[in-house]
Order: sequence, then C-alpha cells, then structure tokens
Amino acid sequence: MIPVNKLIIITAPSGAGKTSITHYLLNKYPQLAFSVSAATRPPRGDEKNGVDYYFMSVEEFQQKINNNDFIEWEMVYQGKYYGTLKSEIERIWSVQKTPMLDIDVKGAIHVQQQFPQNSLSIFIEPPGVDILKKRLESRGTETPESITTRVNKASYEISFKHHFNVSIVNDDLNKACTQAEEVIKKFLGW
Repeated sequence: MIPVNKLIIITAPSGAGKTSITHYLLNKYPQLAFSVSAATRPPRGDEKNGVDYYFMSVEEFQQKINNNDFIEWEMVYQGKYYGTLKSEIERIWSVQKTPMLDIDVKGAIHVQQQFPQNSLSIFIEPPGVDILKKRLESRGTETPESITTRVNKASYEISFKHHFNVSIVNDDLNKACTQAEEVIKKFLGW
C-alpha cells in the first residue's frame, strides 16, 4: 500500500547530483512520481513543457504567486523564478503515488516546513566545492560567470545541510543512489 500524502524532497547545490539520483529512484520505483516544477527560464536542449518543467513567462508566474498557487517559489537567479505548484502535488497524490521533488535548498526548506510530518528531505552534498566546479564545467552549458555564481551559491547552500532529515555526500553516484534508496524505503515503509 502506497502511503498517500507523503512527499520526498531531494535538494542540493547545482551540480551535486540530485537530478541523477532522482532519475535513478524514479526509474526503479513506479510508486514515486516526479513533481514537475514551474520555471520562467526557457527550455534547454530537448526539455519539454509539462515533462521537465512547466515553462511560463514571468508575468504568468507572478500571477500564480498572487493566486497562492505555489507550495513554494523562489527567484533563484535574477529574473528566474522556480516553484512547486500545489496542483502538481495534488495531481500525483490523486493517482496514489508519492511526489518526488527535485528542488533548490530554499524551496526545500519551505516545503519541509509546510509538511513537517509527511515529508522526507534529503540533502545531496558534493564531496567538495572544487569538485562541484569541475562538474559544472564539464556540463558545457554554463559560462565562466554563471559557474562562479553557482559555486558561490553552493558554498552558501551547503551551510544549510543540517536543516534536512538526511545528508548524503555524493562522492560515488552508485553509493549515493543506494543510500537515498534505503532512506526512502524506510520512510515509506517498503
């Protein structure tokens, strides 16, 4: 039996591996469902609206803020909003699955505060800021300026790791995936 109205939050600084770990878990457990975030940035590569993100204009996003449509939202970078729609969480719960949120650190703290008994929050920590910088550079999608911004932000975000239920150092992706899997199975009673 899938526990209804629980949710899993995976958070990390950019480049720490949260998306890789999230995909591993979603591919292994059909009882989990990816919570699609809303974003005001344009799609990258082959990203699809409604699958990777709900892409919207700044005006649309701000209207949803005014309508109180978000569980959490944040202006992550200047003019770039991201958020978790209440309707997205309700959609996943309505099909008897557990939402899995892959979100930034501030957003994760907000969600955890709203669902203190029903959420499991996992912080994915990079093995070091220097390694994180190399990972971001190897993506080939960032400018040197944006890498510097992300690395500085990551150092700040790591200082919040104690706010989360579990912290996993991703120095080996397979090991980190297995650790996350064990924590989630225990939380969901599998």
